[in-house]
Amino acid sequence: MPNFCAAPNCTRKSTQSDLAFFRFPRDPERCRLWVENCRRADLEEKTPDQLNKHYRLCAKHFEPAMICKTSPYRTVLRDTAIPTIFDLTSHLSNPHSRHRKRIKVLTDEEVRKIKERRLESSIEQLLAKKDKSDSQDGTETNEDVPQLTPHQRELREFLRSLFEVILLIGKQSFPLSLNSKDKQDSQPLIMSTFQGLLENRINGGDEFLRGKFEATAVNEEYWSATQQRQLLDICERCVREELLQEVRESRFFSLVTGELVEFPEGQHIPLFLRFVDQTNTLREEFIEFLSFEGEEVSVSDKLESHITNHWGLSMEHCRGQAHAASGVLGSKMKAVATQLIEKYPMAVNTPCSTCALNVHLANSIPLTGVQVVMSVLKKVDAFFKASPLLQAELDHAISILCHDNVEKGNDLKESCRATWIDLHNVFEMAVDLLEPLLLCMDSVHDNEDLKWNDEITSDAYTISEALADFEFVVTLVVLKNALSFTRAFGKNLQGETLDVFFAASSLTAVLHSLHEVIDNIEVYHEFWFEEAVNLATAMEIPVKIPRLFLRKQQAMETMEIQAESFFKEYLTLPVMEYITQEVKDIFSENHLKALKCLSLVPAVMGQMKFNTSEEAHADVFRSDLPQPDTLPAELHCWRIKWKHRGKEVSLPCTIHETLHHSDVKFFPNVNAFLKILASLPVLKLGGDQGETGQKRLQAYLLDTPVSHRSKNLAVLNINYHIKMDLEEMVECYIKSYPEDEID
Repeated sequence: MPNFCAAPNCTRKSTQSDLAFFRFPRDPERCRLWVENCRRADLEEKTPDQLNKHYRLCAKHFEPAMICKTSPYRTVLRDTAIPTIFDLTSHLSNPHSRHRKRIKVLTDEEVRKIKERRLESSIEQLLAKKDKSDSQDGTETNEDVPQLTPHQRELREFLRSLFEVILLIGKQSFPLSLNSKDKQDSQPLIMSTFQGLLENRINGGDEFLRGKFEATAVNEEYWSATQQRQLLDICERCVREELLQEVRESRFFSLVTGELVEFPEGQHIPLFLRFVDQTNTLREEFIEFLSFEGEEVSVSDKLESHITNHWGLSMEHCRGQAHAASGVLGSKMKAVATQLIEKYPMAVNTPCSTCALNVHLANSIPLTGVQVVMSVLKKVDAFFKASPLLQAELDHAISILCHDNVEKGNDLKESCRATWIDLHNVFEMAVDLLEPLLLCMDSVHDNEDLKWNDEITSDAYTISEALADFEFVVTLVVLKNALSFTRAFGKNLQGETLDVFFAASSLTAVLHSLHEVIDNIEVYHEFWFEEAVNLATAMEIPVKIPRLFLRKQQAMETMEIQAESFFKEYLTLPVMEYITQEVKDIFSENHLKALKCLSLVPAVMGQMKFNTSEEAHADVFRSDLPQPDTLPAELHCWRIKWKHRGKEVSLPCTIHETLHHSDVKFFPNVNAFLKILASLPVLKLGGDQGETGQKRLQAYLLDTPVSHRSKNLAVLNINYHIKMDLEEMVECYIKSYPEDEID
């Protein structure tokens, strides 16, 4: 990403100039002087950290005596450097032009103070020039700027070249050859790729690398395993710190975790942070992999400690958490979420916006039969994605079984080409596809025309055995019917802002329907079991009780139980109870209050005829607001503003649009409220901006075998869009590891 000069009437950027660009200083007093000299009124509202992060001045605005070159590739400012050279008049020749960088009009008093400071600066610059001439005569008088020895300069250029190679490997996701068993320095961490890229740079004219390695034997590894791990660790640390700094500036955030990821050193949980950055853009960024070991309490303590101590964030600023997990991991992460909420009640547990609510609910049910269904559906999806020929085989099976209803057959073919296991109606589709799936799997397993290899036929046999089990059929049918009561609610939850607002108001009706099913479980189960029996009969699957239960029953010598009674007691009733309790847990009082505050979005206000009552729910985030005492008056003004808008003014429909409206800055409490709401994981991310982290993670896992995966390189690959400062990496490396060890 190029750097742009922040000075008025200066259009230089780093990609079109060889000039050096300098960050605004973090020191508050120096930073204030820089802003005053720039005459940018809009910069006066920003903190030194924000200015240092996002704004630069090019070298043209500094006196030459204020600039030092420590190497052919590194230019630095003196510690006392102040920009004094600005063009503040050229825009006057074209008064009708629009200027993004507005120039502040100064009062007489401000002009007098600036002249005094410039006089002082001129004296300092004369002294600096004299010091520079004295030092050229052999007298070293400048103690402010560290003078690097030739060896130190060469060392920094050498490290810079090494970091460039590591970043290239990470960004391009080159295949690596890792040796996780042998940790000795004689076995390099990155073998052929790192060596080959270094040699390529040497052959391309990198004199620093050539000088370093010209005496090295051709069959010797250039850089030891320990040193390579140090480089990787520094790269990952710098990229992560760049992201975490943005999170700290935003203050509030939400934590999102994903499914377990397999690495050579064990299983790890991917951690994401969701926040609204300084440009009012909602983002969900991948931060790190965390080792997953131990019981729920130890995992919870480890996660909390990692966020606070390792990342430097405060859990007091966490406003939401979402854990996309299933099976045993799902149960553990639910316990982790509960423990975090006990310590930090504002960190509400919500579903993840990238996962359908019905899929989340099914994953949270700790019944073996339900988890088998979810696992088999994932295997089916992966099986048909492996080859278009397999998809064509399924289309053929659908055509055979739907010859009387061509329209239904075409709909099924179209639906199963997409990622149907992530849809809200996944269980309805699975029931409709069950017969074609079994027919297709049997055909592939028979392999009469020797069309498929042994691996495919073996997978088809495994899946067909699961599909042809009555317990699978009845579990799938029960899930379809039980989750039909939450399907529309979940779909609205992932819809537009207006849909989410009304979904929050409909939760009472959803819970009422679920309780009604539990109260009349005999009647509902009878209909659902009959549907499962009819489907099994059509597929020639015998109706029976699971073999494992029969073996336990024989051992206990209890009375024989009928299949319908068994599945009511051990499947239908527990499923309904788990779903009802999970809905209550994830839509807590604080969560619902937050969702009802979406009425702050003008389009929702308009739909409600501007008769909304945010004050009734605003207490949930009152302590987070900059001016909580003025909130009622501000909310009244906010409603009046949009109610009496001009006819040509359209109402913003989303939080994103509202945050980017030019007038929202005049409503500080509303602005802060919307940023907190946007960070909740339950709300969908606008466009593709926020989902890139999870998409890139999945792409990395898909393209990289487990034996070649590296946590450090994964961070670089997934976050390749983050600006990576080579100079910062070099300085961090030198501070972390003494020069004698580097040599």
